[in-house]
Amino acid sequence: MYSEWASLSAQITANSCGAQCFSVLNKFPASAGREVVVSVVKQLGTNLGITQNAEPSHLVKDEEVKWCMDVICFGLSLPLQEHETIKDCVNVYCEWLTALHPQPRISVPKPICEDANLYARQIINHFHNLFVPRQGESADTIKRQAVLCHRVLRTLQQTAQISQLMDRQTWDTLLLFLLAINEILLAPPTVKDDVGDQLCERVLSVLFEVWLLACVRSFPSPSMWKTLQESCSMWRHRVALVDQWNRVNLALTSRLLEFSYGPAFPQLKNADEDGQLIPVGMSNDCVAQTWYRFLRMIGNPTALCSPHIISKSSHFVQWALTHEKGAETHQHPCLQQLPQIFLNAMKGISSQVDAFLALPLTAMGAGTELAVARPKCNSILHVFHEWLFEAAHIGGDTWRQNRKKQACEASKRPSSMIMEHRKGSISLSQPNSLNDPASLPPTLTIDKYESGRAEAIGTLCKIFCAKKTGEEILPVYLARFYMALQQCLKITESKECDETLASILLHSGDLFRLDLDGINVLLPGFIAALEIVLPDKDLKLKTQSMAFNRTELRRSAINILLSIMVLPLHYQALPIRDLSSETSEKMFTFIQLKSRLMNILMNALQVETDAQNTHMLLGGLLLCVQDAVTFEETDMGGTASTHMHSSGGAQHHEANLLSSACSERSASLVSAGTASLGAQTTATMGAGSGSMRDTASAHDYPSLTISDDMSFEFGQELEGVTTYDNAHALFVRATYLVCHRLISSWKTDLNVSLAALELLSGLARLHIRETDALECKRAVKWICDYICYQCSRPPPAHSKDLHSTIVAAFQCTAAWLMQHPYLLQDKDCLQTVLEVVELGISGTKSQSKSGDIPKFKDEKELKPASMRVRDAAENLLTIILEQVGYFPSECGPESISSLLDELALMKHCNSMVPAAAASTEQAIAKFKYFVTENSTILALLEEPLGNDQDPQPTVTLLIRGPFGRHAWTMQLRHLPRSKSGIKYHAINPGRPIPMNDVSQRPECEQKNFPDGVDKVQPCVADYSIPTIDQIREQYGSASIRELEALLENQSIHEKLAWAEADNSVDSLSHSQECVPPLVCQEFHAARLFLSHFGFLTFETRNPHNPAEALGTPPQRPLIVLDTKSTAFAADLDRLDKLSARTHDTVYVFYVKTGQTSAQQIIGNMVEETSHTYDPHFAGMLQTLGWPVLVADHSGWTGFAHNSWSLKGTPEEQQQQLQLKSNVPSELNYNGSQRVLYWADVSSEIAFVVPTTWNLRYNSDTSDGGSLSGSDQLGTSNVWARCESEAGTGAAKSKPRNLSLELDTSTGTGRSQKDPVPPTRRKGNVTKPTLLAQAPAKIFLVWLESYEDYLNFPLEDLLAYTRTGEELHSLQQPRAADCHVIFVHSLLSGLLRVKLQGPPGRMSFATPLVDGMVLSRRVVGNLVRQTALNISRRRRLDNDNYQPPHVRRRLKVQDIVQKYKMDLSEAELLAHLFQRAI
Repeated sequence: MYSEWASLSAQITANSCGAQCFSVLNKFPASAGREVVVSVVKQLGTNLGITQNAEPSHLVKDEEVKWCMDVICFGLSLPLQEHETIKDCVNVYCEWLTALHPQPRISVPKPICEDANLYARQIINHFHNLFVPRQGESADTIKRQAVLCHRVLRTLQQTAQISQLMDRQTWDTLLLFLLAINEILLAPPTVKDDVGDQLCERVLSVLFEVWLLACVRSFPSPSMWKTLQESCSMWRHRVALVDQWNRVNLALTSRLLEFSYGPAFPQLKNADEDGQLIPVGMSNDCVAQTWYRFLRMIGNPTALCSPHIISKSSHFVQWALTHEKGAETHQHPCLQQLPQIFLNAMKGISSQVDAFLALPLTAMGAGTELAVARPKCNSILHVFHEWLFEAAHIGGDTWRQNRKKQACEASKRPSSMIMEHRKGSISLSQPNSLNDPASLPPTLTIDKYESGRAEAIGTLCKIFCAKKTGEEILPVYLARFYMALQQCLKITESKECDETLASILLHSGDLFRLDLDGINVLLPGFIAALEIVLPDKDLKLKTQSMAFNRTELRRSAINILLSIMVLPLHYQALPIRDLSSETSEKMFTFIQLKSRLMNILMNALQVETDAQNTHMLLGGLLLCVQDAVTFEETDMGGTASTHMHSSGGAQHHEANLLSSACSERSASLVSAGTASLGAQTTATMGAGSGSMRDTASAHDYPSLTISDDMSFEFGQELEGVTTYDNAHALFVRATYLVCHRLISSWKTDLNVSLAALELLSGLARLHIRETDALECKRAVKWICDYICYQCSRPPPAHSKDLHSTIVAAFQCTAAWLMQHPYLLQDKDCLQTVLEVVELGISGTKSQSKSGDIPKFKDEKELKPASMRVRDAAENLLTIILEQVGYFPSECGPESISSLLDELALMKHCNSMVPAAAASTEQAIAKFKYFVTENSTILALLEEPLGNDQDPQPTVTLLIRGPFGRHAWTMQLRHLPRSKSGIKYHAINPGRPIPMNDVSQRPECEQKNFPDGVDKVQPCVADYSIPTIDQIREQYGSASIRELEALLENQSIHEKLAWAEADNSVDSLSHSQECVPPLVCQEFHAARLFLSHFGFLTFETRNPHNPAEALGTPPQRPLIVLDTKSTAFAADLDRLDKLSARTHDTVYVFYVKTGQTSAQQIIGNMVEETSHTYDPHFAGMLQTLGWPVLVADHSGWTGFAHNSWSLKGTPEEQQQQLQLKSNVPSELNYNGSQRVLYWADVSSEIAFVVPTTWNLRYNSDTSDGGSLSGSDQLGTSNVWARCESEAGTGAAKSKPRNLSLELDTSTGTGRSQKDPVPPTRRKGNVTKPTLLAQAPAKIFLVWLESYEDYLNFPLEDLLAYTRTGEELHSLQQPRAADCHVIFVHSLLSGLLRVKLQGPPGRMSFATPLVDGMVLSRRVVGNLVRQTALNISRRRRLDNDNYQPPHVRRRLKVQDIVQKYKMDLSEAELLAHLFQRAI
């Protein structure tokens, strides 16, 4: 940099030799000079005002001043015993230097004031004598010398800061003086506690601070800079040099960043005193110039690794020559500090790199946020690459080879006397010993520099991990980086984790998710490193100077693992080349690494103790199993690999076969040649399949998987892979490991327990061909054991967290039973599950041990662990009894309730008026309503439905309970259906033919009693019936006469009636054919039903009944509801709008590169721009859920007002279907016409892709709450969607009219809370119509450029994501509470995930983990599972949350309170005999 400029080193050398500070008194004997100095200086010192008042100086001529200065110059060189005299000399000069100040002191001689710069230069030069080390002085006197030196340095620094008079020459003199005293104090080898050691830090800091001042006042010439650089290279054995260099560099870097990147760039936080280093007036250009010059000041830091280079100065040579035993220069003890100095230098460079990347100085490992405006990697590497790459190779194979080359070249030259260019000093160089490790002391061997090397390679990793999307890095930098990494990743024989390895792992978390060209060549090296770090329980770190947090190290290693898990199945048989060898012997293919990766993951999970790390590993494990299963389903299945082309509503039905429940089923479907699964085949398939696990194929929903083509080579490659790699083996091992650790060590940690249970739920849903029933049974048994253990913990351990884990375990058990219904055919499994359900509901098991006598239900006291646990157990019991093996029903997965209501049933009744005139109130009037168990509403219709050809006593029931609405029809039949079709009597049987042979009827006397009755001895019972005479005596003859008159009258009437009948045409005497009586068409079947089912038994309940002990008041089994109230229909409707499942909504956004405003992002959904999308985005949408038409959909639609509603007639639906199909866009899922939907037995989720329509719709709903039901235009149901807008497009659609749902006066949103009876959840009662917590908002954001997640306008987009439930929430959704799943597509076709959410104990759910890299095969499935798990966790964490079935039960109780009729037994029976209208 300064090669063409002359160095001023000679001047410094001359100064050091005393030419500038030589006094005439040196010509005289020392004693004489001393006497002169003492007398003169003492007199001068009295005028300074130290001991007495200051007086003007008597020195008025130049000669007088010069003579005195000559004396003082000699005085400064006196031995340190003359401390007082030297002190006076220092005081005099320090006072005289105030001549340069704006206000000189009064005691400064006049000539000095008049020509301050000239005299100041002389004084500065004379000060040199003070700093010269004196030989053989005691520690005490050295300290005194140091104190005086400090005084001088302070004075000079202060003068430089406040002086306005200093000219360029004075500045140069001052700088050269500071260089000279640093030279004389610091160039010699360090000796502990000498004056150089004591002043080292101070003289350096003054030199650098004054130099920075000079850069502002009088910028040093290139010669000065060159001299500074040369001098610093002579002081590199001093620790303080690098420390001060780092300090100044960081201060300059901080200023450089301010004006280079603007105020928005994160500021570098320095210590307060370091912030004052940079003078106030320094211009931006000056800062930049100074920064670069200072950066290059100490040369290449890697020279610190060569003691031979550092010790080649004349001072070290002199030491070596005078050493008694004879030694090499590089063996001086002070050089043992070199490894630490090298580390400090590397840390300084690393700190600067952190500053440019806007990393906090304390940040370790992955997960830290980088500034968006950071410089490109190339720019940082241009500045630092030379040092960092060289430092990263130190001690590596390449470095050793280079050293050998140098040694060979050096050995060709003879040992020589090399004249050093700088001071004419001679250094003896022995080239052969230059590279001889044996000549180095053991503390300076190359492995001692490991810490600095680790810092360098860690810094390089940070730079390359800062690559932005689409940023290019020069191939030469990538190549050098990969070579350095490969050298550093070499595993030693001892298999220890050294500092270099730890540093790489700690700072490379993002390396495999940045689209770096060729990064996969490092995969084998990184896997070998992970094999050392992750599976080791007690990781031994071989460290020297660096401290590593083992948990952070493992976390970073897990981050790397999560970013490479999917590579083997993605690249399959692609070879990975070895950088170091040119032959192909050591080549791996990606698939060969799969088993190693799986082993690392499993072993790491086995030994991990940190909760967050375990959480990440569990997410990775589900990713692996899911990826393997989906891969085998799609790419390796017998069916053709079909890419999903989702255009409009057309679906490829062949793809459904890929996600079928088992291979046999797939085979049967294929062999049958089922090309399309239409409405005709749906029912037969549903009935024929033993386990209804596959909702997609059974209900004409598309498969939610994407298949990739498989290469032929990969098929061959896979045959050689161990069996452990197949999906089934992974499934078995994962299930076993997670269940085992859940029971043994994770049960006390809430987050890990939840993550493990989420993983087990995910495993349950996998469709594995060779599913092992025994493994599934074992998993369910383990989960049940886990519940038992948690429930049995002592009372102090029972907390909200513990109960949350139990609730999650019940949900997990439900998932296993739903997906594997055959488990309930197993007696042991069924007993285990039901025992656990009993434990959850009642708090104890009936049979604690197998030999115990079972305790019956009514003998037990109900003490559940908590109401939440009881609710979860009830839910599981209902799922076992109602849903396992039966879900989805014929209605499809969109509803677990019947889609029939009163209106729909009445339309099929013979007595109903034409459907057009029907209303809900009219339909309800036809039904009788009863409530049983205070939780179930029975609606009974006694009319047979119109499709019944054979009138029978029929009752149609609508049962509304906590778990949904169900419709049943019951008939009282005297014959089974199989026989009831045969008629045993003709309609007109005709007259029978008379029999001619009439037999004679024998005459016989009729007897009322046997013949021997009179002989029987009468007993008391015979006299119990009194005779007529006894009656006459008892009641009197009047009563008897009345009775006789009645009998006589009756007989007369009967005779008259017979006579009349004989005379009529229809009489028996006239010939008339037999006609059977008319079949009875009307029955009071409700009474029969209620009686047969035991609802009409009115015995009083036992007050000791456990059900009543829980607070249920003693009551009759049946309560009658008064349906005449006009509000009854609305209340019933509100109950129907309370779904029996949880519901969630995920909002999907597409962000193009650089977009930061909500309008731009929403604008991406316009059809005109659809061709500019990443094609994989549409593919991902199709795997999230099934496209459904809102007009036909009876589940959750993403909007409260039109969910769970019964839609119009088939004719209306057909019209809407035709109108809707005009929208061709595959991305139009904004909820106006179509939405993506997915459901299982306990939850529903809608995926909405918002457009501008959502904002308009939402703004109308927020202030339209007062609309009434009369505004509805639909006729089928007050909740039905308006048909007036059915044909409008998304851009022009009229906002939907609001229904009663959002009426503020009677509003009861889907998630409302109802009045809670005092017997339940007393502490959780809130306002009836308000939710205590808004539903979780979950965003799924596709990023074209990964960095855009930092500027995602979350707050602005909330307006597009309202569901209508917000009106019933105590608090509006806030941006800080939203969960965002960012997905970024890499060039490799893989997807990178970034999670963002509220900080909290339970905010992040699995399986997705921040930083994970996914394949497209599984993205939809994992995103959906994560969204569901986030919502479940949020509900678990909400103290006021009530499960859907509890809310329905409370709503039923509310209806009972409003409409119950207090009837006595007689009134109730009379009510049953009344006909409905």
